[in-house]
Amino acid sequence: MFLAFGSKNPPQSRCHLRFFFFLRICSICDLGVRIPRPLGNGPSRFIPEKEILQVSKVDSRTQSIFEDAFAALGRLDNISLVMGFHPQYLESFLRTQHYLLQMDGPLPLHYRHYIGIMAAARHQCSYLVNLHVNDFLQVGGDAKWLNGLGEAPQKLQQLGELNKILAHRPWLITKEHMEALLKAEEHSWSLAELIHAVVLLTHYHSLASFTFGCGITPEIHCDGGHTFRPPSLSQYCVCDIANGNGHANLHDDQLGDQDMCGEVEVLMERMKQLQECRDDEEASQEEMATRFEREKTESMLVVTSEDEECVPSRDISRHFEDPSYGYKDFSRRGEHVPTFRAQDYSWEDHGYSLVNRLYPDVGQMLDEKFQMAYNLTYNTMATHKDVDTSMLRRAIWNYIHCMFGIRYDDYDYGEINQLLDRSFKIYIKTMVCSPEKTTKRMYESFWRQFQHSEKVHVNLLLMEARMQAELLYALRAITRYMT
Repeated sequence: MFLAFGSKNPPQSRCHLRFFFFLRICSICDLGVRIPRPLGNGPSRFIPEKEILQVSKVDSRTQSIFEDAFAALGRLDNISLVMGFHPQYLESFLRTQHYLLQMDGPLPLHYRHYIGIMAAARHQCSYLVNLHVNDFLQVGGDAKWLNGLGEAPQKLQQLGELNKILAHRPWLITKEHMEALLKAEEHSWSLAELIHAVVLLTHYHSLASFTFGCGITPEIHCDGGHTFRPPSLSQYCVCDIANGNGHANLHDDQLGDQDMCGEVEVLMERMKQLQECRDDEEASQEEMATRFEREKTESMLVVTSEDEECVPSRDISRHFEDPSYGYKDFSRRGEHVPTFRAQDYSWEDHGYSLVNRLYPDVGQMLDEKFQMAYNLTYNTMATHKDVDTSMLRRAIWNYIHCMFGIRYDDYDYGEINQLLDRSFKIYIKTMVCSPEKTTKRMYESFWRQFQHSEKVHVNLLLMEARMQAELLYALRAITRYMT
């Protein structure tokens, strides 16, 4: 794909060049020269490469977006390739990210990439950390800062506490946290700078969730994307990999069908029954509040992973402090956090206007991105067409906000248990709260009859719902400081 973009050679010439290149590789193999070999099969460990690459072949809009992204950045990363299943969303995502990182704004360019490094490191996301280490250096960042947060300016070090709490326990953020940054005797932040930093932090926390949730792999030229060791099972030439003749990609099809018979039909029937119940009777406000509290309590009992605690490597942990600080449920040891009522402080009525006032145009871009993820639908479920999926999308979005303590008065939280089964809840909670623990088995264990494009759509919902939840807590604290 990189050869195709920006090449001035006609197609026939490009084919000849590739053929000559592969002949050269084969001759080099014979000479014993070390050749980098991709560690993974394509952009994702979870999704077959052929499905991802097929998207851009059949969708001209996706191809056009890829070309524009490559022209703007000089690369096409694996996150964009996987998001290419949903070109409408990808366009909005890339436009917003480009604005945050490269267009006029309160923060200098190298600060933006360093904040991206800090945010991604909190979830041990080496893929995003390495991406922004390179970008940080390209825009003139001081390489000494990469030795650790202690080498960065005091102003960025002070952001570490907010980064930590936002990533793992955003409900604990108060106006005092904001005041400490805005009223520091030296190295203080302006309101506009702080808004920019908060948007970047929440963007990269949630993007780390997407990266782990979709099993994104490093590109071949990046750290962790290649090896110089020969293949261990069969000594095929490296050109076999380029031609797609490597080991077969094992996938869900081999998992067996016994547990997933009728999964989609059962879910569709439940949606139909819930709609009929909505039409017949409406629960009281007291009952709705009780159902929310019950769902919030039950969400604490969902175990994120059977694995042991993930210990971050030195390369990652040097970019943040207090590595033992992680996600904790609301009511450990009797601790109580008040419910955040969306009616009292919402994105639409409060957060949007605050961001737009202090960082013009960004509130609008974020709003479009949230709406795109929330409303995106092809009216399909697996092989079924003409299906209204709005009830299911709302349940997923509101379940994530429920885990963060955010309640919508007009939503019946009893629907969540009807629509989201336990394996799906485990995946959601892990991917949103402890994404570094997400495994391929978790990805494959939910919605086993659904398409990969539908699972990527789920990940977009999870990513945007998480980002909005973090933003709501941070922006409410800033509003309280201002008033």
